[in-house]
Amino acid sequence: MKALIYEGPEMLALRDAPDPVPATGQQLIKVAAVGICGSDMHAYLGHDERRPAPLILGHEAAGVIVGGSRAGERVTLNPLVTCGTCKACMTGQDNLCATRMIISMPPREGAFAQFVAMRDQNLVTVPDHVSLEKAALAEPIACGWHAVRLAKQRLGPGSYTALVIGGGAIGLGAALSLVAQGIHDITIVEPNALRHDYLVNTCRQNAVSPDDLAADMMFDIVIDGVGYAATRATASAHTRPGGVIAHIGLGEGTGGLDIRRMTLQEITFIGTYTYTSQDFHDTAQAIFDGRLGPLDWTETRPLADGPTAFADIRAGRIAAPKIILHPDP
Repeated sequence: MKALIYEGPEMLALRDAPDPVPATGQQLIKVAAVGICGSDMHAYLGHDERRPAPLILGHEAAGVIVGGSRAGERVTLNPLVTCGTCKACMTGQDNLCATRMIISMPPREGAFAQFVAMRDQNLVTVPDHVSLEKAALAEPIACGWHAVRLAKQRLGPGSYTALVIGGGAIGLGAALSLVAQGIHDITIVEPNALRHDYLVNTCRQNAVSPDDLAADMMFDIVIDGVGYAATRATASAHTRPGGVIAHIGLGEGTGGLDIRRMTLQEITFIGTYTYTSQDFHDTAQAIFDGRLGPLDWTETRPLADGPTAFADIRAGRIAAPKIILHPDP
C-alpha cells in the first residue's frame, strides 16, 4: 500500500509500506478520509518523543471494511485501544486505562495510508447519508465533547457562558459540542487573522482576536484547545470565580496558570485526555443526526499532497480548521 511516512523533523514522504494484516477480532479498513491533527503536527516538528521516525502518523480516520462478514460497511475509527478489563475501563473511564494505545504511536501504525487494521469494538458504523469526510471528524470533536461533559458535571445544572481558546478543529469542535450540550453563549479567541475570519464568515462563530478579549470578560467555562503557557494564562485570567477550566491542548507542558487566583477564586482545572468510548459514540451520533451542524469547515487534499499540507499548516496559510487527506485520488 501507499503510506505517508514521517521520516524525521519536517520530513514526510509518500512511500510503499506493507499492508496491515488484521488479527483475530480486527477488520481491515480501506481508508477514505483521515484528518491532520495537532498531535501529528507535534510529531512532524520532532516535538513528540512518543512518535519516533519512521512512522505512519494519522488517527482521525473513516473508511470501508474490506473482506470478511462486514465487508463494505462504512465505519469511523475510535483510535484509542484499551484493555477493557482494568478498573478504569470497567468504570467508564477507559481513556485512563494504564495500557491504552492509540494508532500512530508504536507499535501501532497510523492511518495516513491506504489501509489500516482496527479491532471491531473500536469501529462505529456510519449511515449512508453521512459522508466519510464528516465521519472522520468524530475523533477530534470527541475531545471537545468529553471536555464539555466534564465541565458541566463539575458545575451542575444551569445556564453558562463559555470561552474557547483556539479556533482549530479541537476548539471549534468544543464550541459545537457546547451547543449540542445546551450551552449557547460562546466566544472563541483565535489569533490567526485568516483563521479568525474563516470562523466568523464561514463557520458563523462568535470569534474574537486576543486583543479584543477585555480584562473584565469572565466565563463560567473556559476550554483551552491549544495548551501553551500563554493560553493557560488567558484561561486562568478569564474564568469566573467558581468556574472551570477544561484543558485539552498539549502544546507545551508547563507555565501560564495563575495558581494564586485559581486558589483564591476556587477555579477548577480539569485536564482532559481524549474521550471515553461512550463519548466517542455520542459524538458520532451527534454528527449523524446533525446536532453538530453542517461540518463544512474542512479542506480536502490527496494523501500525496500531505507534505505540502503539513508545511502549509506550519506556516499558518490554512484558513479551514481541518485538512482531510484522501489516500486515493
